[in-house]
Amino acid sequence: MPNKTAKPAAKATVAKPAAAKPVAAKAPVAAKAPAAKPVAPKAPVAAAPAKAPVAAAKPAVKAAAPAPKVEEKKVVTQRQGFKANEFVVYPAHGVGQILAIEEQEIAGAKLELFVINFIKDKMTLRVPTAKVANVGMRKLSEPALVKKALETLKGRARVKRTMWSRRAQEYEAKINSGDIVAIAEVVRDLYRSESQPEQSYSERQLYEAALDRLSREIAVVQHSTETEAVKEIEAQLAKSPRRTNAKTEAAEGEADAEGDTDDTDGDDTTVADEAA
Repeated sequence: MPNKTAKPAAKATVAKPAAAKPVAAKAPVAAKAPAAKPVAPKAPVAAAPAKAPVAAAKPAVKAAAPAPKVEEKKVVTQRQGFKANEFVVYPAHGVGQILAIEEQEIAGAKLELFVINFIKDKMTLRVPTAKVANVGMRKLSEPALVKKALETLKGRARVKRTMWSRRAQEYEAKINSGDIVAIAEVVRDLYRSESQPEQSYSERQLYEAALDRLSREIAVVQHSTETEAVKEIEAQLAKSPRRTNAKTEAAEGEADAEGDTDDTDGDDTTVADEAA
């Protein structure tokens, strides 16, 4: 009898551990679920740095916006009847070209300036637009006025019987007046043909200055070269009637020019002689 009772007791002990096995297997499955949660923080980490460059790009666009404030449109606008790329005559320097009309701040005041380039002299001049009338800047002469200047060259030379210093001042005043006809008169009066005595150094300087001013303007007006303009001027001069006593008067003028080089008070002496 004792042996029969022991067998069922052993079965009971064996059945209990068999029921416990499935419980132990489910426990690790429940533990894996919370392990997947750490993946979620990756989304905010990627989004945070993406916003930073976008915020930095906006001020860059705003900084570039002031650049278009370049109001250089004024450069191409017309001022006082003159405009960019136009050829003009500046009395003290002759023919030049307006490169631009720009605005500059000088001593706290804004000024509009003509930027004039003199190619032959390799010089750039800036003239306030408000001072154009005062300096005598003008447009190129009309073809009719150029023709009148060329006709002047064919006239008879008029040489005053005064000291060379006084005549030289008059010639310089005509050259710097910007009047094309007055400049032509200087060229006519100082011209010397091959049959006449040579010019003195000071006479030649004034003649070349007047010839340069006249030829440059004629070349621009007629759309030709300066060499062609000089040839045209010399052709007109060759047609002028020469005085019968031209050699005598030219010699007297040259003597006056040479004698006046060392006489600083030549004008006073001339006035005294004329009064006498």
